[in-house]
Order: sequence, then structure tokens, then C-alpha cells
Amino acid sequence: MKIRRRILLIVLLFLLLSQTPFAYRRYKLRRLSAGIQQLNSERRVPEPNGFTDYKGVVHVHSFLGGHSSGGFSEIIAAAQANQLQFVIMTEHTEKDFDTAAMTLQGVHGGVLFINGNEVSAPNGDRLLTLPGEVSIAAYPEEFKNWDTPGLDGVEVYNVFTNARHINPVVAFFDTLWSKRSYPDLMFAFYLARPDEGLKKWDQALARTRLTGVGGNDAHANIGVSLKDSSGKTLLGIQLDPYETSFRLVRLHALIEANKSLDATSLLDAVRAGHCFIGFDFLGDSSGFSFTAENALERKIQGDEISLNAQTRLRVQSPVAGRIVILKDGDVLVDESGISGKDLPIIDKGVYRSEIYLPQLGSLVSKQPWIISNPIYVR
Repeated sequence: MKIRRRILLIVLLFLLLSQTPFAYRRYKLRRLSAGIQQLNSERRVPEPNGFTDYKGVVHVHSFLGGHSSGGFSEIIAAAQANQLQFVIMTEHTEKDFDTAAMTLQGVHGGVLFINGNEVSAPNGDRLLTLPGEVSIAAYPEEFKNWDTPGLDGVEVYNVFTNARHINPVVAFFDTLWSKRSYPDLMFAFYLARPDEGLKKWDQALARTRLTGVGGNDAHANIGVSLKDSSGKTLLGIQLDPYETSFRLVRLHALIEANKSLDATSLLDAVRAGHCFIGFDFLGDSSGFSFTAENALERKIQGDEISLNAQTRLRVQSPVAGRIVILKDGDVLVDESGISGKDLPIIDKGVYRSEIYLPQLGSLVSKQPWIISNPIYVR
């Protein structure tokens, strides 16, 4: 009997010790949450620049085309809960019916929905195809034909691609300890700068103009559930509900202030590169600005500007942080503790910027908060 008790005590002690790291990880999330609240309180109201910043998500799947059981009402509610202005649907294709025509489109619950598809090319390349013949290369790490006709953009970041590197055992215990209190901040443990996707994008930008977007790849299909014979869920854990997925990464579309948000203005902004990627679960990135100007013109990200003696780039962040400016994929400026940077330009090239938040601590200090689209200095 004493031996059994000792064995039981040892097992319990082992279980307790094995959970210590996850308890500490939960504590780190509490500190991160407090840091984000402080950060949001320090936000500066951006100066009007002639454009309105609309936030939304790209690459969303419903029950259409398989891979998901998510319903339209669930998606609409998640968009409303996140105060999104738009959602770009990209349904998997089906042989016998048009999933793009059947998915959400138009305005529902005050949110603009764009209907599109995720399609596979014969060589395995995958594209996000949207109305107006807008075409975006998905999963750039695996994309082969960068000379695809009519290519408008590239999904430089994808939540699913990032999630492939997650250790399922670690994720399981993180979920037990932290999901209830920090369902979105848990992703901070796994967030990684999309080095390969950015590299492929920078290489492609040397040849052509391409808009960079961040893809949520939202399916709401990861979890464990127990259902009755009618399909009603009796017990379950949903790891990637739409409401959480829509908080992680967003596309901020910049639309001229004299225009309203509709399918045409949104798709025009995406095609033109008038947008940026914000990992908004780390803080609201609305108000970020990346512009270029000289004596003759003023341009925003996605635009071209001519080089002359007065050409300058300007980065403005809603909060102070680390500002990185890259030229043709190489770091040109890397400064911390600033909310703005003016840079005289002496060389032609493709310039883009990234913002980091080292004040939030080591958990996310090396991961980007904002990734801009390029400005092309010709």
C-alpha cells in the first residue's frame, strides 16, 4: 500500500512539475495583455491624409467547398464582433457548382463581403481569385510560376502556414491553461516573421509590382467535439473560431476619403497596393502611414514616384516602436523608440517598411506588427 502511495505521489509530482512551464507561459500572456492595453492607450490620432483606413480580413472559407463546417451567420457575427468593415471570402472550388457565386457577397450586418475562390493550378500553385480579375498568389513558399499572367498580389503571410510549425502537444497544454482568458494572445507563442514569404515577395518586386496581403486562412475547423446523431455539439473545444482568427492578422485598405467603401473601391485599393498588413492582436495598427513626396507629388504605399533632389519617404506609426525601412529587400534603416521617420531618397528602388514593438517584451519583439506595401521610386 505504501509503495502505491509513493508511486501515486511521484506521478502527481511529475504532473505538477510538467505544468509549471505552461503556468509561466500563461503569466507571460497576462503581462503581454497589460502591455498591449498600455500601448493602445498611447495611440496618437493620425493626421488626415486624404485616405480612410478600413480594416478587414482576407482568405476566409465557409462550409462551401469542404474543409470547413463554418456557417454564414457565424462568419458575419465574427466580423461584427471584430468591428471589421470587410471580409474577402475565398471558397475552395467544386466541380459541379460555383462556390464563389454561392458564398457571402455584398453587405451583411454592416460588413462588406467580397466573393472569391482559392483555386489550384496544374503545377500545384494556388491562387486567390477575386472579382474584377484580381489574382493573388497564395502560399508563396510553395509558389512556382511567378510569371503567371495577371498576377496582382502575393499572400506574404498566412496563418495556416505559420501554424504548421506549432508543436501539437505544447499547443494542447497552452489551450488548457490560456485559451479561456487569452484566446487570441496565445498565438503570440507561435507568431513568426514570414521570412520566406517576404523574401519571395522582394524577389518578385524586382521584376513587377505586386500587392502584399496577409491571409487569415480561416476555416474554423481545428478542435475536438462530441456530437449527437442530429449533429448538435454536446461537448467540444474549438481552437480556431472565426472570431479569434479575425483578430490575428488584418488587411488595412486605404481608400480615398471622398469615396465610400464598396466592392469596386476595395478591390481597386488591393490591386493598387493601397493597403498594409497589421497583426492587430498586438494592438490596433489603424493610422499607420507610409508615404513619399517631392516638390511635385505626394504618393502612398503601392504608388510610384519619380526621383529628384527633394524626394523623401515618411513613415508614421500610431505608437512609438522600432521602424525598419527596406530597399530592394535589404535593410536601409533600423531605429527604435520612434514613431516617425523621414528619409531623403538618393537612389531608385523598391522601398517598404516594417514596424516592431520591442516594448511588449521578448515574446513578440522580433515579430512584425505592421508590414507595409512598397513605394516604387523610379
